Amino acid sequence: DKIFEKLTTQKCEIVLTAHPTEVNRKTMLLKYRKISELLAHLERTDLPPFERAEALNNMRAIIAAIWGSDEIRRVKPTVQKEAAGGNAVIESVLWDAVPSYLRKLDAQCRVTLGKKLPVDCAPIKFASWIGGDRDGNPNCTPEVTLEVATHQRLRAAKMFLHDLNQLYSELAISSRFSGKLNELAANIPNSTDHREKYRRVIGHLRKRLVRTIKECESKLSDITNSMNIASTENASGALKGWEDVEPIVKANDLMAPLKVIYNSLVETGFELVADGLVSDIIRRIAVFGMTLVPLDIREESTRHTLALDAITRELGIGSYKEWDEEARLNWLHQELNSRRPLFRIRDIEQNNLNLDPDTRKTLMVYKVISELDSESLGAYVISQANTASDVLAVMLLQKQFGMTAANGKLMRVVPLFETLDDLTNSPAQLEALFKSSTYMGSIKGKQEVMVGYSDSAKDAGRLAACWAQYTAQEAMANVADKYGIELTFFHGKGGTVGRGGNPALYRAIQAHPPNTINGRFRVTEQGEMIRQNFGSLEIAERSVDIYTAALLRESFTKHVEPKQSWRDEMERVAEVSCAAYRQLVREDPRFVPYFRQATPELELGRMLIGSRPAKRNPKGGVESLRAIPWTFAWAQTRMHLSAWLGVGDGLKGNDEEEKKVLREMYNDWPWFREIISLISMLISKTDFSITKNYDDLLVDPSLMSLGEEVRQKLVETRQAVIDVSGATEISGPHIQLMRASSTIRNPYVDSINLVQAEILKVLRSMPEDDSPALSPELKEIKRLREDALKLSIKGIAQGMRNSG
Repeated sequence: DKIFEKLTTQKCEIVLTAHPTEVNRKTMLLKYRKISELLAHLERTDLPPFERAEALNNMRAIIAAIWGSDEIRRVKPTVQKEAAGGNAVIESVLWDAVPSYLRKLDAQCRVTLGKKLPVDCAPIKFASWIGGDRDGNPNCTPEVTLEVATHQRLRAAKMFLHDLNQLYSELAISSRFSGKLNELAANIPNSTDHREKYRRVIGHLRKRLVRTIKECESKLSDITNSMNIASTENASGALKGWEDVEPIVKANDLMAPLKVIYNSLVETGFELVADGLVSDIIRRIAVFGMTLVPLDIREESTRHTLALDAITRELGIGSYKEWDEEARLNWLHQELNSRRPLFRIRDIEQNNLNLDPDTRKTLMVYKVISELDSESLGAYVISQANTASDVLAVMLLQKQFGMTAANGKLMRVVPLFETLDDLTNSPAQLEALFKSSTYMGSIKGKQEVMVGYSDSAKDAGRLAACWAQYTAQEAMANVADKYGIELTFFHGKGGTVGRGGNPALYRAIQAHPPNTINGRFRVTEQGEMIRQNFGSLEIAERSVDIYTAALLRESFTKHVEPKQSWRDEMERVAEVSCAAYRQLVREDPRFVPYFRQATPELELGRMLIGSRPAKRNPKGGVESLRAIPWTFAWAQTRMHLSAWLGVGDGLKGNDEEEKKVLREMYNDWPWFREIISLISMLISKTDFSITKNYDDLLVDPSLMSLGEEVRQKLVETRQAVIDVSGATEISGPHIQLMRASSTIRNPYVDSINLVQAEILKVLRSMPEDDSPALSPELKEIKRLREDALKLSIKGIAQGMRNSG
């Protein structure tokens, strides 16, 4: 009973993002997926000869098409294109994979637990940042957010209309209906399906979906016309009478009638029919709703500060930006409790307040989301959330645009703690928020917090970041318990180990700090990881199963509570490793020029991978570089510095007692062992000869000594990891499989690395694009070499997999 209760109440949400780590074009991914499907088909032992020959010919045709296709992106993708790519995963894979998995889970529950999985049970759901992530991306405008959200609602309506058309054909039953079904059918006017009452209800739902489609298409036409973009949606086919019905807005508008149909079929002896397409559609509604995926909004805290600063100056009450935290909190509480609006929305729309363009865009986002249905939206994530006022600022801006807890329009506000200082101060921030009766009255006993793994590792190094994430989650959970708040952690992890990723997802979830999951888990799936984990029906079902099983197992796991001696040692390790990491990355004046010469960091911007810039501040140094290109660049040269730098310094015990404690931690503490195992895997992927070749060809002689120092640190880190594990060589649960696959891939990747270093040397010696020395002939040669560089970056990224 406890297992069943946990399974049916746990909540796991996978948030798709367009972080620029997917180097392949969408058209190529579709071809690769088709080849994968054909290979699986060819593995069948009962395949007739003619089918085998046909499959082989189809594969040859696809390979020929790939060979003749341009593998390089020539145009930077728009946010809309990125959103379409995310939607394609839902429509082409997850739409079928999720109900298929839930059917199997239901069957397992019946056999093992003797219970039937509720037909509307959704242990896993999906959301998206694509179209709502404005942090550092000027291309994600309010209009784009509105377009993406409307398009997703349109696609959901069309997918459900297709399902109901199929269901209408199947359900021609003309006798034996439940009382509720009879009542529901009797209330539907102008239907010709007098005896076939299931069809009567389904027919009415089809008309409502057509009305929904028509309204979305009209709205999209208005949006694209205002943006001077041609609409790509064709007018939908229509059923007569759609003008006379209401559109479907809420998921329950579709769910409730279908559950009446389902229950009627079960009650009247047609349970097998009910457990077919009817249950599949209900499960799709439970998981995807009427929006495919709800959109999160993400914005940087300083944008809200500047918006409120413009408003307070317009009101003549001073500069919000200049106020200290206490003054900000006092004013925010006053305005949150006031019935008087700070401004008229019309003044924002017409720009009567003379706001600068960026501030007006920030405020217009609220105008857009206030007009969207609440089910189209997820969380409002605040990056660089340093204070409690950063959260209350978003609450106030929502209030000004009519979004409140009372009317159900209020988006949950999620602070993102991503640097070492943010994580350290996060418990105090939550405490400050929970002390506010105004805030507590709005959140209904629930709070979500996002933990950033990429930027914290880039800020402090891998070990210090991991320990800060662990202790911050512990402390925040304690604060939430103190105030009776149900706390959900949203884990902002990348696919790479240096950005918080873990190829062993099941073990990773088990290793989280005690009392921090409690059946609630939200996590990002980024870039290439979406394809790797959800690229085909079989893989997607396996990934969904791993998430579901890991979350369920975690609920019954007796976590190892770290001893005080372990905590003390981790404090020392974190402090030493952070200091060593920052000494090189932040304090050594040689580091930035070395990084830019020894890696293709400067050239990554030419890859046109994502819609957003590689840097938040184009003029900044490493500190302004996003965590993704930071990790990506080091993976290209096989150094993987972002995953291990500082680790060796931290793990060097000062005496035998410290070494003994570290060994005990590795043997008895799953969290620590998993971290060391992942670092071991990345160290195993490094290659001295490859990295030295980059230095020899690309690095100024005055910086060569730094390269030698870095490689010596890697040697020391490798030995420190071996000493902690008690082995004689690099080992761990990830290593054996990694070595087997690397044996196959490395000969290819090694060659690509050698070619890439040569190309970089030649390209960097050529004139700049705007130089008069660049003749037409030389310009064409440069273009071809840049194409070769882009292909080399793709090849290495594919070969490095979870570290590229």
